[in-house]
Amino acid sequence: MTNFRRIIFLFFVLLCSACSFNRHKKSENSERPNIVLIISDDQSWTDYSFMGHEYIQTPRLDQLAAQGLTFTHGYTTAPLCSPALASIATGLYPHQHGILGNDPVFSSDERKYSSEWLQERMEHYRPYVAKFEEMETIADVLGEYDYTSLQTGKWWPGSYTSGGFDEGMTHGDPARGGRHGDEGLKIGREGLDVVYRFIDSAKKHNTPFYLWYAPFLPHAPHNPPDSLKQKYLRVAPSEAVANYWAMCEWFDITCGQLMDYVEQKGLSQNTLFVYVCDNGWIQDPDKMNVYAPRSKREPYEMGIRTPIIFRWKGMIDPETNETDVVSSIDIATTIYGICGIDPPASLQGINVLDSAAINNRKMIFAETFAHDFSTIDSSLYYRMVIQPPFKLIVPDKINKSDAQVELFNIRNDPFEMNNLAESVPEKVEELKKEIEGWWSE
Repeated sequence: MTNFRRIIFLFFVLLCSACSFNRHKKSENSERPNIVLIISDDQSWTDYSFMGHEYIQTPRLDQLAAQGLTFTHGYTTAPLCSPALASIATGLYPHQHGILGNDPVFSSDERKYSSEWLQERMEHYRPYVAKFEEMETIADVLGEYDYTSLQTGKWWPGSYTSGGFDEGMTHGDPARGGRHGDEGLKIGREGLDVVYRFIDSAKKHNTPFYLWYAPFLPHAPHNPPDSLKQKYLRVAPSEAVANYWAMCEWFDITCGQLMDYVEQKGLSQNTLFVYVCDNGWIQDPDKMNVYAPRSKREPYEMGIRTPIIFRWKGMIDPETNETDVVSSIDIATTIYGICGIDPPASLQGINVLDSAAINNRKMIFAETFAHDFSTIDSSLYYRMVIQPPFKLIVPDKINKSDAQVELFNIRNDPFEMNNLAESVPEKVEELKKEIEGWWSE
């Protein structure tokens, strides 16, 4: 081989290496995929058949998981819907985007959820919405690349327009009951016609689309179709649990309807599906529509762990990753990476399709604030760091002065029954320093 040919050959090898996407394929054309983001609402990481639940049946999410890159150890940034959803939308932690809880602190508890209460809430909430609107969301960024976008389901920061969506179901008007999704909460529970029309319009105009599908499912009220309820009454320990299990399958059915529609329209080969849950839930066996301790609003695995799935048929190799930990803040960065878009510099997430990024990551973080929030200092409850196999939970010294530091080996003890903080103090101190370093970034 001549020197010239050798140089050409080496250049070709380097070029191919640079263009490869680790173990995953890269699009052979310049078209960016449609994005369908599916977000479950109040469902623990255990409550899917593909995650090993003995009774709950989720065949369509099982299918999505089998066909996609599935991380069984995914985490949301907070165990409460509003901050968790804002993190998914922006790729930022709650203390960065400012939506720390569900409602701002103000003194009208006895009239909670009345029209007067909603009006007063919005007056106190508006400054947080204004700050959120300054953030770059996935819809904002994709919009710069000619995507059309639709918001459906749960949405907290006022109208869908606050998230940069072109269209949406949530108006956010307190005079019409706007708070956490309003009209958007009908999606899934009352069909998917809004979504179908949106997909049809995007296909007609040959426009890539981004869909936020965050139905009020399996969230309370747990009022599933009677056929599903009867199915689970035969195996559940109580009616309350049967209702919740049935809600999980109802949610799964709607996901299947959405997946089928995309398939029927011939769009599956150019559509990226992303799945995540906003926060966990343990159903209280004795109380309808009530969660048990150590789940929602708490820093434990049943509050913040969730499977995270990325499926793009023919482009992302199916794989179940039971080793690496990923976070919902990675969703935005991964979407940008798949679309060939540079992420905003403020993002701390990684592209989970990048093997080097996954291998180099040492840990992820999460945080818990008060349901009714004001400032970071006055509302912070817990900060968490997950460095497999360890997870450290650090309570705020002022707002949670009675709580203790907890260290768990979540590989051997996934339900966090054995606090190792006193027996491994050096690991506690090491991870505390990591939290402080992350917090100050």
